Amino acid sequence: MQLRLWSLCLILLLSACQPAPYQLSSRYPSASQNERIAFLILHYTDEDDAHSLRLLTEPAHQVSAHYLIPRDTDQTPLPVYQLVPDSQRAWHAGRSRWHQYAGLNASSIGIEIVNLGYPPEDALLPAHQRRWQPYTQAQIAAIGALTQKLVQRYRIPPTQVLAHSDVAPERKQDPGPHFPWRELALHYGVGAWPDEARVTALRQQPAPAWNALTWQQQLARYGYGVALSSTWDEQSRAALRAFQLHFRPALISGEPDEQSQAILTALLERYFP
Repeated sequence: MQLRLWSLCLILLLSACQPAPYQLSSRYPSASQNERIAFLILHYTDEDDAHSLRLLTEPAHQVSAHYLIPRDTDQTPLPVYQLVPDSQRAWHAGRSRWHQYAGLNASSIGIEIVNLGYPPEDALLPAHQRRWQPYTQAQIAAIGALTQKLVQRYRIPPTQVLAHSDVAPERKQDPGPHFPWRELALHYGVGAWPDEARVTALRQQPAPAWNALTWQQQLARYGYGVALSSTWDEQSRAALRAFQLHFRPALISGEPDEQSQAILTALLERYFP
Protein backbone atom coordinates (compact mmCIF):
# COMPACT_ATOMS: atom_id res chain seq x y z
CA MET A 1 0.00 0.00 0.00
CA GLN A 2 2.80 2.38 0.95
CA LEU A 3 4.63 1.58 -2.29
CA ARG A 4 1.55 2.39 -4.35
CA LEU A 5 1.15 5.72 -2.51
CA TRP A 6 4.78 6.64 -3.21
CA SER A 7 4.33 5.69 -6.87
CA LEU A 8 1.27 7.90 -7.16
CA CYS A 9 3.11 10.84 -5.59
CA LEU A 10 6.01 10.34 -7.98
CA ILE A 11 3.67 10.31 -11.00
CA LEU A 12 2.01 13.53 -9.83
CA LEU A 13 5.38 15.18 -9.25
CA LEU A 14 6.64 14.22 -12.70
CA SER A 15 3.40 15.43 -14.27
CA ALA A 16 3.79 18.81 -12.62
CA CYS A 17 7.30 19.12 -14.03
CA GLN A 18 6.23 18.45 -17.61
CA PRO A 19 6.35 21.51 -19.87
CA ALA A 20 3.01 22.90 -21.06
CA PRO A 21 2.03 21.77 -24.57
CA TYR A 22 1.93 25.41 -25.73
CA GLN A 23 4.01 28.57 -25.45
CA LEU A 24 2.14 31.72 -24.45
CA SER A 25 3.15 34.80 -26.43
CA SER A 26 2.02 38.43 -26.07
CA ARG A 27 3.89 39.48 -29.18
CA TYR A 28 0.79 40.74 -31.03
CA PRO A 29 -1.31 42.95 -28.71
CA SER A 30 -4.68 43.99 -30.10
CA ALA A 31 -5.63 47.65 -30.34
CA SER A 32 -9.30 46.73 -29.73
CA GLN A 33 -9.36 46.90 -25.95
CA ASN A 34 -9.99 49.34 -23.14
CA GLU A 35 -10.19 49.51 -19.38
CA ARG A 36 -12.82 47.33 -17.71
CA ILE A 37 -13.58 50.34 -15.52
CA ALA A 38 -15.47 52.93 -17.55
CA PHE A 39 -17.72 54.55 -14.92
CA LEU A 40 -17.48 56.02 -11.45
CA ILE A 41 -20.78 55.95 -9.56
CA LEU A 42 -21.40 57.90 -6.35
CA HIS A 43 -23.92 56.89 -3.68
CA TYR A 44 -24.99 57.77 -0.17
CA THR A 45 -25.69 54.96 2.27
CA ASP A 46 -28.87 56.27 3.97
CA GLU A 47 -27.41 54.78 7.17
CA ASP A 48 -24.95 55.76 9.91
CA ASP A 49 -21.33 54.60 9.93
CA ALA A 50 -21.81 51.31 11.77
CA HIS A 51 -24.90 50.22 9.84
CA SER A 52 -23.29 51.24 6.54
CA LEU A 53 -20.24 49.10 7.20
CA ARG A 54 -22.35 46.08 8.16
CA LEU A 55 -24.67 46.52 5.19
CA LEU A 56 -21.77 46.63 2.74
CA THR A 57 -19.72 43.78 4.18
CA GLU A 58 -22.10 41.12 5.53
CA PRO A 59 -23.10 38.48 2.95
CA ALA A 60 -26.78 38.44 3.91
CA HIS A 61 -27.33 41.90 2.41
CA GLN A 62 -25.86 41.08 -1.02
CA VAL A 63 -24.73 44.65 -1.61
CA SER A 64 -21.23 46.11 -1.70
CA ALA A 65 -19.12 48.98 -2.97
CA HIS A 66 -15.47 49.41 -3.73
CA TYR A 67 -15.05 52.26 -1.24
CA LEU A 68 -16.86 53.57 1.83
CA ILE A 69 -16.29 57.10 3.13
CA PRO A 70 -17.43 57.36 6.78
CA ARG A 71 -18.83 60.40 8.56
CA ASP A 72 -18.68 60.34 12.35
CA THR A 73 -15.03 59.78 13.16
CA ASP A 74 -12.36 61.81 14.93
CA GLN A 75 -9.57 60.27 12.87
CA THR A 76 -7.43 62.66 10.84
CA PRO A 77 -7.15 62.30 7.95
CA LEU A 78 -10.54 60.73 7.38
CA PRO A 79 -10.21 56.98 6.76
CA VAL A 80 -11.53 55.60 3.48
CA TYR A 81 -12.37 51.89 3.56
CA GLN A 82 -11.68 49.83 0.47
CA LEU A 83 -14.22 47.01 0.70
CA VAL A 84 -13.77 45.47 -2.76
CA PRO A 85 -10.61 45.59 -4.92
CA ASP A 86 -10.94 47.76 -8.02
CA SER A 87 -10.36 44.67 -10.15
CA GLN A 88 -13.43 42.93 -8.72
CA ARG A 89 -17.12 43.56 -9.42
CA ALA A 90 -18.98 45.20 -6.54
CA TRP A 91 -22.77 45.05 -6.24
CA HIS A 92 -23.74 48.70 -5.99
CA ALA A 93 -25.52 49.94 -9.14
CA GLY A 94 -28.28 47.35 -9.52
CA ARG A 95 -30.56 47.84 -12.51
CA SER A 96 -28.81 50.71 -14.22
CA ARG A 97 -28.22 52.27 -17.60
CA TRP A 98 -26.15 55.01 -19.24
CA HIS A 99 -26.08 55.50 -23.00
CA GLN A 100 -25.93 52.00 -24.51
CA TYR A 101 -24.54 50.41 -21.35
CA ALA A 102 -26.78 48.48 -18.97
CA GLY A 103 -26.05 46.70 -15.71
CA LEU A 104 -23.16 48.97 -14.77
CA ASN A 105 -21.78 46.89 -11.89
CA ALA A 106 -19.45 45.12 -14.31
CA SER A 107 -17.93 48.31 -15.72
CA SER A 108 -17.87 50.71 -12.77
CA ILE A 109 -16.33 51.60 -9.45
CA GLY A 110 -18.83 52.39 -6.72
CA ILE A 111 -18.19 54.81 -3.87
CA GLU A 112 -20.61 54.91 -0.93
CA ILE A 113 -20.58 57.94 1.38
CA VAL A 114 -22.18 57.79 4.81
CA ASN A 115 -25.12 60.21 4.72
CA LEU A 116 -28.66 59.86 6.05
CA GLY A 117 -30.36 61.46 3.06
CA TYR A 118 -33.47 63.13 4.53
CA PRO A 119 -35.79 62.42 7.50
CA PRO A 120 -38.47 59.79 6.81
CA GLU A 121 -41.22 62.32 7.54
CA ASP A 122 -40.05 64.39 4.55
CA ALA A 123 -40.66 61.58 2.05
CA LEU A 124 -43.91 63.06 0.72
CA LEU A 125 -42.48 66.56 0.24
CA PRO A 126 -41.11 67.75 -3.11
CA ALA A 127 -37.44 66.85 -3.35
CA HIS A 128 -36.21 70.45 -3.08
CA GLN A 129 -38.21 70.94 0.16
CA ARG A 130 -36.76 67.94 2.00
CA ARG A 131 -34.19 68.46 4.75
CA TRP A 132 -31.27 66.72 3.08
CA GLN A 133 -28.24 66.06 5.23
CA PRO A 134 -25.15 67.98 4.05
CA TYR A 135 -21.77 66.32 3.59
CA THR A 136 -18.95 67.25 5.97
CA GLN A 137 -15.89 69.14 4.77
CA ALA A 138 -13.74 66.13 5.64
CA GLN A 139 -15.95 63.92 3.47
CA ILE A 140 -15.82 66.39 0.58
CA ALA A 141 -12.02 66.56 0.74
CA ALA A 142 -11.80 62.75 0.77
CA ILE A 143 -14.30 62.45 -2.10
CA GLY A 144 -12.32 64.95 -4.17
CA ALA A 145 -8.94 63.31 -3.63
CA LEU A 146 -10.20 59.74 -4.12
CA THR A 147 -12.26 60.44 -7.23
CA GLN A 148 -9.42 62.45 -8.77
CA LYS A 149 -7.06 59.51 -8.30
CA LEU A 150 -9.52 57.00 -9.75
CA VAL A 151 -10.48 59.15 -12.74
CA GLN A 152 -6.82 59.67 -13.62
CA ARG A 153 -5.89 56.02 -13.09
CA TYR A 154 -8.69 54.60 -15.23
CA ARG A 155 -9.13 57.54 -17.64
CA ILE A 156 -12.82 57.87 -16.84
CA PRO A 157 -14.47 60.55 -19.03
CA PRO A 158 -16.23 63.46 -17.27
CA THR A 159 -19.69 62.38 -18.45
CA GLN A 160 -19.16 58.93 -16.94
CA VAL A 161 -18.70 60.18 -13.38
CA LEU A 162 -22.29 59.76 -12.26
CA ALA A 163 -24.80 59.72 -9.45
CA HIS A 164 -26.70 56.56 -8.64
CA SER A 165 -29.77 58.64 -9.49
CA ASP A 166 -28.36 59.33 -12.98
CA VAL A 167 -28.12 55.65 -13.88
CA ALA A 168 -31.31 54.53 -12.07
CA PRO A 169 -33.51 57.65 -12.06
CA GLU A 170 -36.80 55.88 -11.43
CA ARG A 171 -35.42 54.08 -8.37
CA LYS A 172 -32.74 56.22 -6.77
CA GLN A 173 -32.01 59.77 -5.65
CA ASP A 174 -28.58 59.44 -4.08
CA PRO A 175 -26.11 61.01 -3.49
CA GLY A 176 -28.65 63.84 -3.24
CA PRO A 177 -28.69 67.59 -3.87
CA HIS A 178 -25.87 68.46 -1.43
CA PHE A 179 -23.33 66.34 -3.26
CA PRO A 180 -20.49 68.68 -4.40
CA TRP A 181 -20.59 68.08 -8.17
CA ARG A 182 -19.58 71.64 -9.01
CA GLU A 183 -16.63 71.57 -6.60
CA LEU A 184 -15.47 68.21 -7.94
CA ALA A 185 -15.48 69.50 -11.50
CA LEU A 186 -13.97 72.94 -10.90
CA HIS A 187 -11.43 72.12 -8.17
CA TYR A 188 -10.52 68.47 -8.80
CA GLY A 189 -11.15 68.10 -12.52
CA VAL A 190 -13.61 65.28 -11.85
CA GLY A 191 -16.91 64.92 -13.69
CA ALA A 192 -18.88 67.11 -16.06
CA TRP A 193 -20.05 70.66 -15.47
CA PRO A 194 -21.48 73.24 -17.88
CA ASP A 195 -19.72 76.44 -18.88
CA GLU A 196 -21.55 78.78 -16.53
CA ALA A 197 -21.01 81.83 -18.76
CA ARG A 198 -22.55 79.90 -21.62
CA VAL A 199 -25.59 79.00 -19.49
CA THR A 200 -26.07 82.69 -18.68
CA ALA A 201 -25.76 83.63 -22.35
CA LEU A 202 -28.26 80.97 -23.40
CA ARG A 203 -30.80 82.24 -20.88
CA GLN A 204 -30.47 85.74 -22.32
CA GLN A 205 -31.19 84.52 -25.84
CA PRO A 206 -34.79 83.82 -26.85
CA ALA A 207 -35.16 80.11 -27.47
CA PRO A 208 -38.26 78.04 -28.18
CA ALA A 209 -39.24 75.77 -25.32
CA TRP A 210 -38.62 72.12 -26.10
CA ASN A 211 -41.56 69.77 -26.42
CA ALA A 212 -41.65 66.39 -24.68
CA LEU A 213 -39.92 64.53 -27.51
CA THR A 214 -37.09 67.07 -27.74
CA TRP A 215 -36.50 66.85 -23.99
CA GLN A 216 -36.37 63.07 -24.23
CA GLN A 217 -33.99 63.19 -27.18
CA GLN A 218 -31.64 65.63 -25.47
CA LEU A 219 -31.64 63.78 -22.16
CA ALA A 220 -30.95 60.52 -24.01
CA ARG A 221 -28.18 62.21 -26.00
CA TYR A 222 -26.49 63.17 -22.75
CA GLY A 223 -26.81 59.59 -21.48
CA TYR A 224 -30.05 59.17 -19.53
CA GLY A 225 -32.01 55.99 -20.16
CA VAL A 226 -35.22 57.64 -21.28
CA ALA A 227 -37.53 56.22 -23.93
CA LEU A 228 -38.67 58.49 -26.77
CA SER A 229 -42.40 58.30 -26.06
CA SER A 230 -43.26 61.88 -27.16
CA THR A 231 -45.30 62.12 -23.95
CA TRP A 232 -44.09 63.82 -20.79
CA ASP A 233 -44.47 60.70 -18.69
CA GLU A 234 -43.10 59.54 -15.35
CA GLN A 235 -39.89 58.08 -16.78
CA SER A 236 -39.22 61.48 -18.39
CA ARG A 237 -39.85 63.29 -15.10
CA ALA A 238 -37.56 60.88 -13.29
CA ALA A 239 -34.75 61.47 -15.79
CA LEU A 240 -35.13 65.25 -15.57
CA ARG A 241 -35.28 65.08 -11.76
CA ALA A 242 -32.00 63.16 -11.78
CA PHE A 243 -30.50 65.75 -14.12
CA GLN A 244 -31.65 68.57 -11.83
CA LEU A 245 -30.29 66.78 -8.76
CA HIS A 246 -26.91 66.70 -10.46
CA PHE A 247 -26.76 70.09 -12.16
CA ARG A 248 -29.49 72.34 -10.68
CA PRO A 249 -30.28 71.13 -7.15
CA ALA A 250 -31.98 74.35 -6.04
CA LEU A 251 -35.20 73.21 -7.72
CA ILE A 252 -35.75 69.50 -8.32
CA SER A 253 -39.18 69.48 -9.88
CA GLY A 254 -38.81 66.99 -12.71
CA GLU A 255 -40.58 69.52 -14.90
CA PRO A 256 -39.07 71.38 -17.88
CA ASP A 257 -37.96 74.97 -17.38
CA GLU A 258 -35.73 77.50 -19.12
CA GLN A 259 -32.77 77.10 -16.77
CA SER A 260 -32.70 73.30 -17.07
CA GLN A 261 -32.92 73.64 -20.85
CA ALA A 262 -30.00 76.10 -20.90
CA ILE A 263 -27.86 73.87 -18.65
CA LEU A 264 -28.52 70.76 -20.74
CA THR A 265 -27.80 72.68 -23.95
CA ALA A 266 -24.48 73.94 -22.54
CA LEU A 267 -23.51 70.43 -21.43
CA LEU A 268 -24.29 68.96 -24.84
CA GLU A 269 -22.30 71.70 -26.56
CA ARG A 270 -19.30 71.02 -24.32
CA TYR A 271 -19.26 67.22 -24.21
CA PHE A 272 -21.30 66.03 -27.22
CA PRO A 273 -20.84 68.69 -29.92
